[in-house]
Amino acid sequence: MKIIKIRHPYQADQIPPEDVVLVLGFFDGVHLGHQRVINRGKEIAKKEGLKLALMTFNQHPSIVFKKINPSQVKYLTTLEQKEEKMALLGVDYLYEIDFTSSFAHLAPQEFVDQYIVGLHAKYAVSGFDYTYGPKEIADVAHLPSYAKNRFEVITVPKEEDSGEKISSTRIRELLNAGEINEVTRLLGAAYEVEGVVVHGDARGRLLGFPTANIKVKSTVHLPKEGVYVSEIKVGETWYQAMGSIGHNDTFGDDRELTVELYILNFAQDIYGEHVKVRWHHFLRNQVKFPNVESLIEQLKADEKATADYFK
Repeated sequence: MKIIKIRHPYQADQIPPEDVVLVLGFFDGVHLGHQRVINRGKEIAKKEGLKLALMTFNQHPSIVFKKINPSQVKYLTTLEQKEEKMALLGVDYLYEIDFTSSFAHLAPQEFVDQYIVGLHAKYAVSGFDYTYGPKEIADVAHLPSYAKNRFEVITVPKEEDSGEKISSTRIRELLNAGEINEVTRLLGAAYEVEGVVVHGDARGRLLGFPTANIKVKSTVHLPKEGVYVSEIKVGETWYQAMGSIGHNDTFGDDRELTVELYILNFAQDIYGEHVKVRWHHFLRNQVKFPNVESLIEQLKADEKATADYFK
């Protein structure tokens, strides 16, 4: 897969000259609904003998349109994770558009001319709710009129689950509720975050449960605070782990939120490692224990529950 980063206005020689099927969307999470849109584009590309291209943005449009702080937007996938998923789905060209104010101010016809026709699309594939400007004049219903018979418009209908739309918003709500099994089902894979192992206060080691403290980006949408059955990837190997998201309230108030992994049957020093964490199953809420002994007893029960889950 070739990744092509575009900042508006682009140069014509940045664009591969061949005709493509172009899939449009932001695709945060790359959930089952998104996968259906991408796979529809893939089917057409295979049938027509064309390359499959996909256009997404480097940041959420609300940052520009609503003028909010970028750190306030919480993503289900980082740009790097999105790249990995698109490669696995068979995308040939991934266009990452720098969503700037100048790009945001393109009129609908300008967007179509420069970013659909200009990318040599013979087919433009999107979900039913895709927009490229003000919704009342730039939705998929208006796209054929802007296309002017230069490409075919393919709209993929709403993907529903139990009568509800599969959406990134719904998945965020499920993460906030700790409904991690539902998240896995709607993503078609375990929810995954990335980070770097950093030094903590080493309290877990004193308790007999040494943990890897994971520093994740502030823009990553973490599941609700609690204890989870997890996995952690160190190097090229996935290890079973007991994951915790919380403030360690047992040891004081107003503590910083931490992501910690107790890795089962593991004794390596991994400080500074870039790791991936999968969240598989919610075990329990965070609790402020009356004493250290009660905490250790609970951690032993959590460890057994984690091992039993993987059995």
